[in-house]
Amino acid sequence: MRKGFIISAVIALIGTFLLGWYASAWWYVTTAAVAGLTVMGINDMIQTRHSIMRTYPVVGRMRYWMEALRPKMYQYFVESDIDGRPINRIDRSTIYQRAKKEMDTMPFGTQLDVYEEGYEWMSHSIAPKDFHKLNHNPRMTIGNKDCKQPYSASIFNVSAMSFGSLSSNAIEALNGGAKIGNFAHNTGEGGISPYHIKQGGDIIWQIGTGYFGCRDDEGNFSDEVFTQTVQLPQIKMIELKLSQGAKPGHGGILPAKKNTPEIAAIRHVKPGTTIYSPPYHSAFNTPKELVLFLHRMRGLSGGKPVGFKLCIGRKSEFIGICKAMIELDIYPDFITVDGGEGGTGAAPQEFSNHVGAPLLDGLAFVHNMLIGFNIRHHIKIIASGKILSGWHLVRAVALGADGCNSARAMMMALGCIQALLCNSNKCPTGVATQDPALSVGLVVADKKQRVANYHEDTLKTFVELIGAAGIDDYKKLTRSHIYRRVFMNEVRTFEDIFPSLEPNCMRESRIPEKYKQDFEQAFADRWV
Repeated sequence: MRKGFIISAVIALIGTFLLGWYASAWWYVTTAAVAGLTVMGINDMIQTRHSIMRTYPVVGRMRYWMEALRPKMYQYFVESDIDGRPINRIDRSTIYQRAKKEMDTMPFGTQLDVYEEGYEWMSHSIAPKDFHKLNHNPRMTIGNKDCKQPYSASIFNVSAMSFGSLSSNAIEALNGGAKIGNFAHNTGEGGISPYHIKQGGDIIWQIGTGYFGCRDDEGNFSDEVFTQTVQLPQIKMIELKLSQGAKPGHGGILPAKKNTPEIAAIRHVKPGTTIYSPPYHSAFNTPKELVLFLHRMRGLSGGKPVGFKLCIGRKSEFIGICKAMIELDIYPDFITVDGGEGGTGAAPQEFSNHVGAPLLDGLAFVHNMLIGFNIRHHIKIIASGKILSGWHLVRAVALGADGCNSARAMMMALGCIQALLCNSNKCPTGVATQDPALSVGLVVADKKQRVANYHEDTLKTFVELIGAAGIDDYKKLTRSHIYRRVFMNEVRTFEDIFPSLEPNCMRESRIPEKYKQDFEQAFADRWV
């Protein structure tokens, strides 16, 4: 191929040049094009990184072009409406339609195989409730006995996404949507930027292992810096991130190309460098120290609700946290349970695919433990992990959640097309990029209304679903309302699959057999 390329290039150059000399000067244009391809081919032959290009000059480049085009071609021309990953076409279309206030009904029945293992549905009532008489804006009050500034939150909010991971326009539009729809916007662990503040929406300030926005020069948590920032009236709650579904136990990554001087100033780091959040916290080392640290942040904030976010890993460690809460009589105001299927950020595929409990398993476990230790009344549970529709809200609430957060669905309401370029700084819709040439396409005034529209219509459908179940309050949803086909001819309720615990059983020597080993390995004064 290399010899064939050289011979062909020489013949083409001489031939087009002679045609230009004797026939028409327009042939010189072709000569210039052939010269360009020749230079490209010579470069391919002398480079050493790509063997295909080295062996097949110019032609070998088609392999990389096709590889780059493959995800786009597959998404638009090959995959079915229900096969797309991580979010299928039906769910994506529903989000877009609700964000744009377009018709979101489905013609001709479901495309799902209702006899396939894993198919889930909700039991409805012969006597459903009138949707128009139900509360169309269900909310939850977050704040326990030690909280001085309880917060009335929507049961559906924007999940954690940092400025840095997302563009300034995306952050501003999310917060603007939260302002319009009266729901909350989680900042992610990247600190609070001016774009979180400009639109005036309620903020949940997330603090991760890097303590961005509240750290000293050595990267440790700073009481002074935290206290200065947390007084902002827009900050309604503080969330300490222990782990996240996309990469539990790994820590965050901000690529150097996204770490602009502006972002570096907000995070108190050096610009133009790749920033790694540590996989662990330096402010505490035991379950008791964690609980005391939460209590300390609540005091520094003036009594605002404080909680933590985690993806369930070792069950004994969460049980140890419960034991520490009881010993100290100190409880977080909320716990956000993230699922292993969640995540908008970059992570090694091994972490995204194989680390951390999925949302339904983690959520059921956390609710059971809080009930079993008789401390559920102190703590609200927020579910986070691929929450896209009213059905996902119903399913999470039935398992024990008081409310839900969503990240990727909110990104899609902004215009995300699932291009899967979030970690490259080349997001074509301007959502997950710091390139001004790309983020300029995201118009805040338009997109913030779309975020609010999506939130409103998703809650509307959620309320319609609980009405169809014959209940007038979403808090009455139980695990018995949800069914799953586990085999071709066998159906079980979520109560069968995720059995509930009796109140206080974990404290009265009535520990279920499945939790005994984890209970024995759980300690309030040390991790396992």
